[in-house]
Amino acid sequence: MALKKGQILDLEIAGLVFGGRGLAHVDGLTVFVEGGLPGDRVKARIHRKKRRYAEARAIEVVDASPHRLAAPCRYSDFCGGCTWQSLAYETQLHYKRRHVSEALAHIGGLGSVTVYPTMPSERVFAYRNKMEFTCSDRRWLLPAELGREGVGGDFGLGLHVPGTFYKVLDIESCLLQPSLGDAILDDVRAYIRTSGLPVYGLRSHTGFWRFVMLRHAVAGDRWMVNIVTRASMPRAVQPLADALLQRYPQIVSVVNNVTASKAGVAVGESEALLGGAPVIVETVGGLDFEISANSFFQTNTRGAEKLYRVVKAYAQLSGSETVIDLYCGTGTIALLLAGAAGEVVGIEQVPAAVENARRNARINSISNCRFAAGDAAQVLTGLDVRPQVMVIDPPRAGLHPKVIRRVLALSPARIVYVSCNPATLARDLALLAENYAPKAVQPVDLFPHTHHIESVAQLERKGP
Repeated sequence: MALKKGQILDLEIAGLVFGGRGLAHVDGLTVFVEGGLPGDRVKARIHRKKRRYAEARAIEVVDASPHRLAAPCRYSDFCGGCTWQSLAYETQLHYKRRHVSEALAHIGGLGSVTVYPTMPSERVFAYRNKMEFTCSDRRWLLPAELGREGVGGDFGLGLHVPGTFYKVLDIESCLLQPSLGDAILDDVRAYIRTSGLPVYGLRSHTGFWRFVMLRHAVAGDRWMVNIVTRASMPRAVQPLADALLQRYPQIVSVVNNVTASKAGVAVGESEALLGGAPVIVETVGGLDFEISANSFFQTNTRGAEKLYRVVKAYAQLSGSETVIDLYCGTGTIALLLAGAAGEVVGIEQVPAAVENARRNARINSISNCRFAAGDAAQVLTGLDVRPQVMVIDPPRAGLHPKVIRRVLALSPARIVYVSCNPATLARDLALLAENYAPKAVQPVDLFPHTHHIESVAQLERKGP
């Protein structure tokens, strides 16, 4: 059958591919189906046709999979935040493990590596400790809202429609954050609407209000509100901060990040404290960590506890080892390992993160950790220690070849590799495989209802 763009097909969904799309076949041609779940029979419209595959979107579920559930969120078919809400959680865990195994086998040629069952998240809703909501001068409505009296298209505060940069759904509630976040967001929305100042246009790049970022610390149930604007205008944002602090005792920090950059990221070029403290404090593994508005911190606090326990178990520390924590961020892993190591050296490219790590060490009275700021390959080259254990937690892109060469030159006895991307995990483990044997991989789910998965790999040096 010669498939064409726009054609509607009747498809049986055989599985899920990494990225979350359903997998089907037509006359030997692979079809990736958005909205299709394993076991579904769907009608799907082709929107892209290539020589070896096609891409389609499900427009009707003819026979529902036994794994399909009714999504509790009314935005689930339209929002890009969590596209697997309709898939039973146990099935999500199964496919996350499978995606890690398949990447290791097909990309890394490491099909014999043990991949353990995915460790589940303690909570599957209300688990995120950070949410970023975008302001837009266009409000994109759900089909059920079209034509409702009083519903306008001039202002939206919410999450993006998948695959777009300018379509923002006006979100009244998000099930991934604790419910108080919905109330805070609603108050901010009402204030912005009556402020008299324009909302940022994602196409025009003009306007004042840009993002609302909410951070939540599980320890003590404390909140930070970060209002991101295009310009500094204290008279506009201070009354909002004062009102939030007065109404919600759980809010302990309100800051204003300011950025004129056209990039769609909620990071300011400058920051002003509007009320409370400049940070919130989270507790992980018995240690306290200060989190500023722009700090990196795992977005599932309870899931991060599990992840770091696996890292510590795989490091197999006896109390005397020198450990390098590569891409250490604000020092979470380094500080959690310090009590079981002789010395820990954290390396991180972002200077502000290194300053946070040093402060977190002081807060927790940890003296056997030190941190270096700079490019990973360069810092490793000039290092004054030889580690017995190395923990590597790189960005999604994985390791640069120069970094891999430096890791091999240092030749630690064990490597613990933490990854948020099965594809680059498999690639890098294959590049290390001549010198290091992967003993096991443990997937840990920090992102229920999405295809994303964290994995921890344990590698041991071959030979003497």
